Amino acid sequence: MKAISKLKGMKPPLRNVADPSPLVNEFANFCHQWDLHRAMRAMDAMERHGVFADAITYSELIKCCSARGAVQEGKRVHEHIFCKGYEPKMFVVNTLLNMYVKFNLLEEAEDLFDEMPERNVVSWTTMISAYSNKLNDKALKCLILMFREGVRPNMFTYSSVLRACDGLPNLRQLHCGIIKTGLESDVFVRSALIDVYSKWSDLDNALGVFDEMPTRDLVVWNSIIGGFAQNSDGNEALNLFKRMKRAGFLADQATLTSVLRACTGLALLELGRQVHVHILKFDQDLILNNALIDMYCKCGSLEDANSAFSRMVEKDVISWSTMVAGLAQNGYSRQALELFESMKESGSRPNYITVLGVLFACSHAGLVEKGWYYFRSMKKLFGVDPGREHYGCLIDLLGRAGRLDEAVKLMHEMECEPDSVTWRTLLGACRVHRNVDLAIYAAKKIIELEPEDAGTYILLSNIYANTQRWEDVAEVRKIMTNRGIRKTPGCSWIEVDKQIHVFILGDTSHPKIEEIVRRLNDLIERVMRVGYVPDTNFVLQDLEGEQKEDSLRYHSEKLAIMFGLMNLSREKTVRIRKNLRICGDCHVFAKVVSRMEHQTIVIRDPIRYHHFQDGVCSCGDYW
Repeated sequence: MKAISKLKGMKPPLRNVADPSPLVNEFANFCHQWDLHRAMRAMDAMERHGVFADAITYSELIKCCSARGAVQEGKRVHEHIFCKGYEPKMFVVNTLLNMYVKFNLLEEAEDLFDEMPERNVVSWTTMISAYSNKLNDKALKCLILMFREGVRPNMFTYSSVLRACDGLPNLRQLHCGIIKTGLESDVFVRSALIDVYSKWSDLDNALGVFDEMPTRDLVVWNSIIGGFAQNSDGNEALNLFKRMKRAGFLADQATLTSVLRACTGLALLELGRQVHVHILKFDQDLILNNALIDMYCKCGSLEDANSAFSRMVEKDVISWSTMVAGLAQNGYSRQALELFESMKESGSRPNYITVLGVLFACSHAGLVEKGWYYFRSMKKLFGVDPGREHYGCLIDLLGRAGRLDEAVKLMHEMECEPDSVTWRTLLGACRVHRNVDLAIYAAKKIIELEPEDAGTYILLSNIYANTQRWEDVAEVRKIMTNRGIRKTPGCSWIEVDKQIHVFILGDTSHPKIEEIVRRLNDLIERVMRVGYVPDTNFVLQDLEGEQKEDSLRYHSEKLAIMFGLMNLSREKTVRIRKNLRICGDCHVFAKVVSRMEHQTIVIRDPIRYHHFQDGVCSCGDYW
């Protein structure tokens, strides 16, 4: 549409503005009533008579087209307001421009924008906003051109262009520009700055922008709390939430969603339950309910998760997927697959995440054929292309089943290159099935991709030690020393009386550590009398005999279990979160203790959740 340039310079007819005729009045009434069909008919009649309405009326008609998704009618209005020499006011053209952006017709929007004889801040901001969704480079170039034309950006311009930042250097440049234009104190701009700094994990600058604000509203509080929660800094997110409440602000859905995410990351079940009380007044909020289910699943409370899920009036694919994955990760694979069948019966279409949860369930239940079936048919059945995570689940499934040749073959068939996570999955299977050559190959691949991964070096060293390859053991240790690589210490934490207690192997800072160690030693002696034998395969191979047992004795999860037994009644579940995968020795220990002490123990590691009860783990010893 080149209407403006072609018609520039033509004289409009004498009756080009608000004609008092009944035809124009009738058209105006239809437009203001959003009676689109009659308005379009009246507009055609006006065009035949060469009369035009006022700018506000046309603006209402264009807004009506936008709201109704009436693309063809909108284009017809465009033709009309540029016919017979009529020159619409700039704000009408801006409304038309906004309509094309809403319809995602960027080419039409660009044509119209390029032909505008004058463009104001609204025109430029509309285009920048359109580009900010996907065309980040164009958005930033548009801002530069805007400056060159002498148009001063406003708060909406900067709020839009900040979303287009593709890295911290651009963001910092824009931040400087915002300060120069004097908009740094605007609430919208500061909120956008906080969001984007958080997106790029620069939480120091995000908090700096927040703390500099003289006044804050709920939107800004939500931005900073959400930023820390999304970046896995749950402690600071919760501290900010407390500050917000002290400042007199009431939490809304967005606040509570972020607080739930913080509770989820820290596995703070009791605090999550307190947040649940506040959620009751937003009972039918789908996003909040989904976050609530996720929190309960990831805190290992399947009863609460099932209860919240069953009460939901409305469920979407996220609700179903969260519950399917939650059941699978907590060791209830068959229930996860049953729920998946219910999901399909409900008419909800599985997505990428749903299928991932299903494959995870198959992997951790040893259902090889079922896993193969879903993997091979996911595209045909659900329209989902297999991604790296789906391949990883199936490789894990095959590896656990000892079908290492098939796992390697599948890795070679992947459309994308296997990453360190995929190789680590294969390495774990090799260790279990004692395939030394393949384990060494997988470990070296991981080190190529992640040269600083201490766990792989240590596992490789142990593999060499188990096969008496002492020169290779020495070489691995030498590389670790030269590169300054040290094993990440095991860390476990437990919530008791609304306080988090952290335990690290070798750390004696806990005020009750002496009593914990003494009582843990007594407990170990008792469980050894009923058959528990420390499995020294899970410690460094350069330790000998009793040293190995001592290294196992004070693993962080054992300290946390003991502290839980000391402070919780038998009716309470001992819930522990740890930073490293639970070792086989601690897994056996937790099973025996759960039976001897008649106490349920739940341990969440980075891979999955283990529910120990009456000497049995929910994973079925298949993890």
